[in-house]
Amino acid sequence: MSNKAIQQVEDVVIKFAGDSGDGMQLTGTQFSNNTALIGNDLSTFPDFPAEIRAPQGTLPGVSGFQLHFSSNRIFTPGDTCDVLVAMNAAALKANLKGLKKGGIIIANTDGFDSKNLRLANFPDGVNPLEDGSLVNYQLHTMDVTKMTREALKDINMGMKEKDRAKNMFVLGFLYWLYDRDMQSTINFLTEKFGKKPEILESNIRSLQAGYNFADTVEAFSTRYKVEKARMEPGTYRSITGNTALSYGLIAASQKADLPIFLGTYPITPASDILHELSRYKNFGIRTFQAEDEIAGIASAIGASYGGHMGVTTTSGPGMALKGEAMGLAVMLEIPLLIIDIQRGGPSTGLPTKTEQSDLLQAYYGRNGECPMPIISASTPSDCFDGIYEAFRIAVNHMTPVIFLSDGYIANGAEPWKFPKSDDLKPITVKYKKGLEEGEEQFFPYQRDENLVRPWAVPGTPGLEHRIGGLEKQNITGNVSYDPENHQLMVKIRQEKVDKIADHIPLQKIEVGPEKGKVLVLGWGSTFGTIKSAVLELLAEGHQVAHAHLRHMRPFPKNLEEILHSYDHVLIPEINNGQLIKIIRDQFLIPAQGYNKIMGVPITKGELVTRIREML
Repeated sequence: MSNKAIQQVEDVVIKFAGDSGDGMQLTGTQFSNNTALIGNDLSTFPDFPAEIRAPQGTLPGVSGFQLHFSSNRIFTPGDTCDVLVAMNAAALKANLKGLKKGGIIIANTDGFDSKNLRLANFPDGVNPLEDGSLVNYQLHTMDVTKMTREALKDINMGMKEKDRAKNMFVLGFLYWLYDRDMQSTINFLTEKFGKKPEILESNIRSLQAGYNFADTVEAFSTRYKVEKARMEPGTYRSITGNTALSYGLIAASQKADLPIFLGTYPITPASDILHELSRYKNFGIRTFQAEDEIAGIASAIGASYGGHMGVTTTSGPGMALKGEAMGLAVMLEIPLLIIDIQRGGPSTGLPTKTEQSDLLQAYYGRNGECPMPIISASTPSDCFDGIYEAFRIAVNHMTPVIFLSDGYIANGAEPWKFPKSDDLKPITVKYKKGLEEGEEQFFPYQRDENLVRPWAVPGTPGLEHRIGGLEKQNITGNVSYDPENHQLMVKIRQEKVDKIADHIPLQKIEVGPEKGKVLVLGWGSTFGTIKSAVLELLAEGHQVAHAHLRHMRPFPKNLEEILHSYDHVLIPEINNGQLIKIIRDQFLIPAQGYNKIMGVPITKGELVTRIREML
């Protein structure tokens, strides 16, 4: 047991950064899981290159993982870092601007040799660890590679294999620094490498070596401890957005007693949903990896037509390819979930960087008048509730639904208080079982008071009917080229989606007064930044409020009233201004935008500055 002093701190932001082969994502994830287990509130932001093996040692090849953990409630991964772990020169150069003055730098000296310095574009003869340029920080250097090899000297493995355990040395070091127990990571390693004893031993031994080094080195005289967060009682786990989304789909499927068919094609950052759902065949989930994006959605449409819930997952480029089939699903009026995990665009764009890039595509990105409900998630854990709601709307209103998440939400993690099954709203599925008394013929487009047509499973006796992508005659569903009928059907399809507003909750104010000077209206992953910024300004006595949209189409019925209750409306977005166009169009208000399109989230500091300007 270490006899060094332990200092209590309220919150900490750590950035793990290194070459894309240095295992920074795994290190960050393990530290995050450990953080969740001890009861801290946390928020993470993984940031990695698009290439499977990015150019080694270069700035584009830097992989990072930022973790904010606290004894208070937090909503962002932090604007600036307290600790930067830099495994090489490029990692330091790429991330130094995000480190607080006086912050701790833990640098792996092996990553600062002449080759690494040259690859990171430092001038000849310049080494930032030795030239005094880091005088404003607490610099701690260690040769992680050398010490990892020393710890593993009697294990019969190649040097390349031994060097892969470097990240565990760093993790052990940080577990000591923040007064942590390492058992959660030992359990993870045992489960992952139980059948490969040499790899298992090398990782555990490296982890222990990092912990022991920190305990014995004199440079670190103080350890830090962050107490449990004050959160409402319940059972929590750390969860990423894509995992929460997968669990939400399973929960909705079980509640509705409606099997899921996932027809999809892998694409960053949506592929994890396919990986996750493929593990749950025991819940009646079928997953099909199609040959392309179009086949993926077409197979999901077939499953929905056959009476199951068809689901397809994608990102922006795949949404473009799925456009024609989405139009077919709108014409058929069947339940379908199109899940878009947004990334930087257009085209292939920035595959691993976050962007709220596809709202206008979700609204308008199909030919003709093709309205679909749109639901958006705000945080990783919110993906569970958001997709559950999307599932409910799709089934109850016989319509395809677009669900929007993004790379930041999908890969980020936070604590999730998971619900009990009894706490989840029921989802009722109504199939038409056959002709009812007095019915002589089945009309597939006979509608109820919500303009919802019946769901007739093929093969049900007496319910034979025609279906397809050509315009259909009202009620009968027969093909019709009649101009008046086409206008009627276009209006009906739009009104059906508009009527969903009668069955969704009213918009609420997240924090702040119900009338005031500035309303900050957000959607998607700007949630944490906006909430943090508004809370800071409220504490100073300003009349600022935050409202965040889940239902993007149709909007909640009271949204217009809320918008007119404030002198100014600010809409921050990680795009060039998409929601703002829709809000101005529908409500004719002079909303102002704040836009950042750099593949990273908006920071609290820059948003506070923008709101102050408006005040």
